[in-house]
Amino acid sequence: MPLFGRDAELKALVELFDGVGHRSGVLVQGEAGVGKSALVAEAVSAASAAGLRVLTTTGVEAEQDLAYAGLHQLLYPVRAGVDALPAPQRDALRGALGLGDAAEPSVYLVGLPTLTLLAEAAAVRPLLVVAEDVHWLDRASADILAFVARRIESEPIVMVATIREGERSPVQDAGLSPMPVDRLSDKVAAELLDSIAPGLTPAVRARLLEEAAGNPLALIELPAAMGGQDGLGPALPLSERLERAFTARVAGLPAPTRTALLVAALNQSDSVSETLAATGLILGSVAGLEILAPAVEVRLVELGIDVVRFRHPLMRSAIPAASALAERRQAHLALAETLREQPDRRAWHRAAATAGADEGVAAELDRAAAQARHRGGVAAAVAALEQAARLSEGLDRKAVRLLRAAELAVESGSRGTAERLVRDAQALGLSPRRRATAAWLLSGFEDGVREDVSRVPELAELAASVAADGHVEPAVRILWGAAMRCFWSEPGPAARRSLLGVADRLPVPADDPRMVAVAAYVAPFERGDAVLDGLRKLAGAAGADPEVDRYLGSAALQVGAFDLAARFSAAAAPGLRAQGRLGLLPRALAVQAWSRARLGDLATALPIAAEAAGFAQETGQPFMYGLATAVQAEVAALRGDHEQARTLADVAERVALPAGARPVLATVQLARGLAALSEGRFDDAFAALSRILDPADPAYQLALRAYCLAELTEAAVRAGRTDTMRDILHDLEPLAASTPSPALHIGLRYARAVLAPNEEAEELFTAALRADLTGWPAERGRLHLAFGEWLRRQRRAAESRTHLRTARETFDALGMAAWGERARRELRSAGESSPNRDPDAREKLTPHELSIAQLAAEGLTNREIGQRLYLSHRTVGTHLHRIFPKLGVSSRADLARMLETLEQRSSR
Repeated sequence: MPLFGRDAELKALVELFDGVGHRSGVLVQGEAGVGKSALVAEAVSAASAAGLRVLTTTGVEAEQDLAYAGLHQLLYPVRAGVDALPAPQRDALRGALGLGDAAEPSVYLVGLPTLTLLAEAAAVRPLLVVAEDVHWLDRASADILAFVARRIESEPIVMVATIREGERSPVQDAGLSPMPVDRLSDKVAAELLDSIAPGLTPAVRARLLEEAAGNPLALIELPAAMGGQDGLGPALPLSERLERAFTARVAGLPAPTRTALLVAALNQSDSVSETLAATGLILGSVAGLEILAPAVEVRLVELGIDVVRFRHPLMRSAIPAASALAERRQAHLALAETLREQPDRRAWHRAAATAGADEGVAAELDRAAAQARHRGGVAAAVAALEQAARLSEGLDRKAVRLLRAAELAVESGSRGTAERLVRDAQALGLSPRRRATAAWLLSGFEDGVREDVSRVPELAELAASVAADGHVEPAVRILWGAAMRCFWSEPGPAARRSLLGVADRLPVPADDPRMVAVAAYVAPFERGDAVLDGLRKLAGAAGADPEVDRYLGSAALQVGAFDLAARFSAAAAPGLRAQGRLGLLPRALAVQAWSRARLGDLATALPIAAEAAGFAQETGQPFMYGLATAVQAEVAALRGDHEQARTLADVAERVALPAGARPVLATVQLARGLAALSEGRFDDAFAALSRILDPADPAYQLALRAYCLAELTEAAVRAGRTDTMRDILHDLEPLAASTPSPALHIGLRYARAVLAPNEEAEELFTAALRADLTGWPAERGRLHLAFGEWLRRQRRAAESRTHLRTARETFDALGMAAWGERARRELRSAGESSPNRDPDAREKLTPHELSIAQLAAEGLTNREIGQRLYLSHRTVGTHLHRIFPKLGVSSRADLARMLETLEQRSSR
């Protein structure tokens, strides 16, 4: 049948195929029956004619709870390539597809081999990936498709996906261009109807056109269902009208065919052999293919090699809806009997056939959940546990399963599902321990940022109560959730003291990494000495456990040990990458970038911050995205790109302000203050940086407020606010007496020297420069600049030039353009000219390119870089082909030498 009224959409799809390798694809959106599948079918024909290979998968409502069912369908034609994948990728993919025994592979660990497999296939022949009805794909497969869609722009791969209007899927947020498909115009609708049902009476034709309202499937299906002018009855919602049209056609089929159709509709597979075997059990005799022939004749289904497919998803849902409950139960039981060798699918069919409590079926679903979890299908495991809870015998078993499901929902980021499951469990009358579990479970979302800070003392009491009952590990987890709130929000000193009291009473060693981190979050200054001592002892074990390294990195940031924060976070990242834990990875990367930026290592901070922002956005972590974006704003300000700094700071603030995410807002004000300083807007700089220290301001953050003293002091002096700055120092001095925080003491030494009277300044500057600033080049450069400026004002130009020259060279090497220009101006005033600074080769690259270049310079192959950054190795090669000409190098060896030279200059 020709396609009516879709010339523009088809033209756009054909153009997409012509540009394969430059665009990722489209998401075709429209209501049921509007012709999405017909349009895609035409597009597939055009793609095949253009020489593209086509791989397809189709979401089926009955398969939504079968982990990776859609991915299995997509990759089946290229399955031979799985064995050629690198071992970690091969094992993860085989485990996800149920072909091996890899335990709990994450979506991202499965996504990378999927991308690699598709890229390898596309290298032989450009590839079209078609994913129909993505709203019905199982969540794991949908996540994989979204992962792939984000990463194929440079590959000879294009994706076309379809989704029903009003439905949701992770694929919607994967960067595919939306292609809305609307109803047909009146003129085109009439042409389509006349081609389907010529010779209708004018009254019937008018009624059909009115009822169909431009919906192509309705125009095709309704004529067969309409016996006369009033055959359709009163107007109904479109999908209901179509379902009635389908069921009207089913009603005229032989009874055995109706039974087979019901079984096929309820089956979680398109397998003809399964459908016929189950149908035979119901009929009590062998069922052959001929039983489906009447359904094929009336265009309800299509038959292939061991495949039976409904011509439209509505047909699959209409048939069970129109059948009796007893008939559906009988069909499910027959399928369960047929699927004895597939216990997961058997459990679902038995559950569907069970009305009341049945602990045997619930136990089967428990095992199905465990298997889904083992394969990385968290959403499928949640669904199985929730169904098992429905069938559980006894309230306690029901509650346990609901809370287990809620815990997995938290892990997968499904907040609405987790909240509903927790509410259902709480309504059952829980034991004290179960109540505690329910109370802290939801704390896993966004570290409690959106919760009222009054929850912090409540959580402290809960942790104490749980510990008193002898449940130490749950108490530690609750305490950890409360401590995280002290980072993102400000609960006040009383709440912090209550948390410390609980922590001190827990029977857990003080040097346990978790307790060190809790102390850092809750009392970064009061416990700073003990925390730093613990961190330095634990640094020797960095790299052993990436999750421990991740939160120790964040703890080190709290106490101003940015060098340790960068070290722990850098140690965490490889393990988190290898495990595919992209939920935790942006947290480690954001802390690493924040610390590196504060240390002045902009070349390292920038690509890490960009990667953290990308992964945070991809994994649905808005506040980590905001923090990483704010760090990018800070780096832009330090590099002198003030417009970019303002843009990024505004983006980060929009994310953080509604929820009051204080670390993000503090970093935003830091970036704005730095930009204003370098532009000479000193009043603005002082105002922005002062906000971080004001407890009434949403940008106030207890720990971070003490770590920008050098910038704040400089702004105060130049804005004529030295008295105000002295008052600020007076308030902060007691903190220095309680903690050896490196950042705090470095900042205080700088501020004391800059604010000192002339007779004391030189001694203070000299003492500050004698302090150990290894690994803190930006702070060393600031001291040299400030000392050189002071010496010049004292008319000691010759002495000033030494310090100003050192400052200029330091800032040039670090890429801190605005500060380098200041050093140049001071040197000119001191009688010495400076050569113009040529842009650092690294500044010619995008953050993404810089990350790839640095890894290539370290000697990693394209495949290894791809595994590290979750890209295909072919995409990495494409980027390197762009990078080499930008830097004027022709080989990896040249690239390594260039970057090594630049790195040495930066670290001097």
